[in-house]
Formats: sequence, C-alpha cells, structure tokens
Amino acid sequence: MKNRLQRAGWAGLVLAAAALPAAAQQAASPLPRDRLNLSATASVEVPRDTLGVVFSTTKDGNNAAAVQLALKQALDAALAEAKKIAKPGQVEVQTGNFSMYPRYGSKNGQTYINGWQGSAELMVEGKNIGAISELTGRIGTMSIARVGYSLSKEAREQQENAVVAQAIAQFKARAAEYAKQFGFSAYDIGEVSVNTQDAAPMPMAAPVLRMKAAAAPMDEALPVEAGKATVAVNVNGSVVMKR
Repeated sequence: MKNRLQRAGWAGLVLAAAALPAAAQQAASPLPRDRLNLSATASVEVPRDTLGVVFSTTKDGNNAAAVQLALKQALDAALAEAKKIAKPGQVEVQTGNFSMYPRYGSKNGQTYINGWQGSAELMVEGKNIGAISELTGRIGTMSIARVGYSLSKEAREQQENAVVAQAIAQFKARAAEYAKQFGFSAYDIGEVSVNTQDAAPMPMAAPVLRMKAAAAPMDEALPVEAGKATVAVNVNGSVVMKR
C-alpha cells in the first residue's frame, strides 16, 4: 500500500513538472511582433444650448418663524413667476436649498442664540435661453446667485454620432499609413476602445449686472453669451500589420 502511494506521488510530481514548461511558455509568449498601438481623436465645437440660473435670497431676524415665513414668501413669489415659462423639455423649474440656522452671541462668557438666519434657492434651467433671460428681469424677491451654460444631452449625442465616425476613420487611416511606412501592405484590427468625452458645463458665476438690483426687479434681461462646448471622441487600440 505504501509503495502504491509513493508511486502515485511520484507520478503526480512528474505530471506537474511536465506541465510547468508549457504553462511558463504560454505565460511568457510574446505579443505579435507586428502589433502596432495607436490612437486617434476627433472633436467639434458646438454652441451651448442650455442656460441654468440659480436664484437665492437670505433673511435675518430675531424670530425663527418670521425668518422662515419671509423666505417662503420670497420663494413662492419667484416660483410663481418662473412657472409661467416652465415647459417640459424647454424650461425646468425646481426649488433648491432651503435652510435655517441660529445666529449666536455671547455675554458674560455664556453663548446664546440671539437671532436666526436662513436662505432659499430656486433653480431654472432649459434650452429656451431667451425666456429664461427675460425671467431674470421679472423676479424681484430673489437675486441671481449663479449662471451657467451647458450642452444638452440631445445636442451632445447628435454631435457624437458624427464625431465617432470621424475618429474611427482617422484611426483606420493612421493604421494603413503606419503599416505602409513599416513596409507592410495591410493590417488586422485588434482590440479597440471608443471613448466619448462629455462637454463640461461652463462654470457658474454671479453676474455683476444683478448686484445693483437686489431688492427690486431689473428693467432688463440677463445678457446672454453661451459660448461653445467641445465634443470629443478618442479611439485607442492596436492593429496587427500584415505583409
């Protein structure tokens, strides 16, 4: 019995030893010598078609309920005005941050609440830039906190279809040219990845124009200059050159 176990053990060792060179050879097998790694990028600039405006207001007082009521009244008035232009797919309206926090003071080494502060936000965003711009001149209970421009999902996807085709065509053209330069007549495409880059929104900032009219409606609409966004597609991969 012992001898049989010993023979079985030696047989297992021999088989394992025989398998090691094959596994090592497979793991160490080099990539095709005629493999070429390359990339191509195509991009297009398109006008941003979406305007986003954040309205805000702050209130301060000794009574928490009074401060909260003042915030609600300011927000309700602005919301009622914004809803006049709200339309699915064109102008979206939603309330933003609504917060209340105590204001502290100290006397004789003791800290106590001596008042309340609060803030509220209203967000308006959409592709009807003209209507949103005019809206800023009609809201008097809140001030403009931030303004930003972006590219809508529909516009980005529409541009991506054309840009993807350009990037792939450029990848193939480079593969053919590089193969020719290395003395090959053709190539086979190996692994390829196609990556799209979302157009970053224009940073939001408070326009100077609104600052002069924090307590009363503006007589003029918000100046509009959306600028352009870049839609880019990267194609990365490898080809195997053939003679």
